Amino acid sequence: MKGRLMNKSILICLAVSMLLAGSSPVILAAESTTQTQPATSSAVSADTPTMGFATPLQWKSTGVLIKPVSDETHNIVSVKDPTIVRYNDLWHVYATAYSNSARTWSMVYLNFKDWPDAPKAKLHYIDVNPNLRGYHCAPHLFYFRPHKKWYLVFQSQQPQYCTTDDLSKPETWTKPQDFFEGKPSGAPRLWIDYWVICDDTHAYLYFTGDNGRVYRSRTRIEDFPKGMSNPEICIEGPRNDVFEGSMTYRIKGTGTYLTLVEAMSPARYYRAWISDSLDGEWKPVDNATTWEKPFAGINNITFEDGMIPWTRDISHGELIRDGYDETMTIDINNLQLLYQGRDPAINRRYDQLPYRLALLTLDRSKR
Repeated sequence: MKGRLMNKSILICLAVSMLLAGSSPVILAAESTTQTQPATSSAVSADTPTMGFATPLQWKSTGVLIKPVSDETHNIVSVKDPTIVRYNDLWHVYATAYSNSARTWSMVYLNFKDWPDAPKAKLHYIDVNPNLRGYHCAPHLFYFRPHKKWYLVFQSQQPQYCTTDDLSKPETWTKPQDFFEGKPSGAPRLWIDYWVICDDTHAYLYFTGDNGRVYRSRTRIEDFPKGMSNPEICIEGPRNDVFEGSMTYRIKGTGTYLTLVEAMSPARYYRAWISDSLDGEWKPVDNATTWEKPFAGINNITFEDGMIPWTRDISHGELIRDGYDETMTIDINNLQLLYQGRDPAINRRYDQLPYRLALLTLDRSKR
């Protein structure tokens, strides 16, 4: 069985590498199974999305699209850790903001029709909702279809969630609830950056610990958000290489999942892993896991024509999804990444770093 699992992982890695390289579709041989189970196949079918360029990936970045805006009662120095969905013909963004006036991490909300409108979008401070005053940050937003509710998952330090019927009204989010009763066995000392994704049967909670590990818990769809299992380690490596800000997606039209994890140095960048299941083994993606050849980092992006590079960090963000529900589906043919960056000449205490948000778009002119 172990040998068959390893062979399957190798086949998946080869298939995704071909997708990233823009290769012609190819059918992978099916594994043998026991007589009591039907034969299975790992295949890249004719309708599987393909990328029309070779790896390593190349991106083009905008300038700053979303920056901190203070008012009489909110002196904020950064906007970071964005979560984004397209709904009712608007982009909806929730993000972290550090408030010097409140001396804590909080969140902001904004919406806009198109990307050129983002710099003019009004920031709404989420602490106007009495339920969300104090330390809450690193949001993750999605619509959970079984409950017909919007969920906002965030860090408080423990993982918490709120729900609403209208994501455009921050004042309507319910009182935060914990996913766990106390700290579960297996959780790291510092657990952060929580992410929910669902398959047909289970809801998974992924998170990081600033310690070289990615963790996951799960519960049955019908039990969500309660019943999360004790965390287990699913990705592990040196602390600098597997740091924080993980995100996991289902690749549209395939049986493949993609996880991105932020690395810490020499500057912030993203590395990539793939798996054929959310509870399976994660394998590094070829040409997308190193400082020299990252999934997304300063070494594989250019800035819009005439723009002076304004950041070395390609840090905590989200890929633009093909939808807004709990499956976290992305279209690999239309990859964009909303990310946080900052002026590298400004080096202060972390909560004073002037992070802003910008957009990466896959550069298909690079062959």
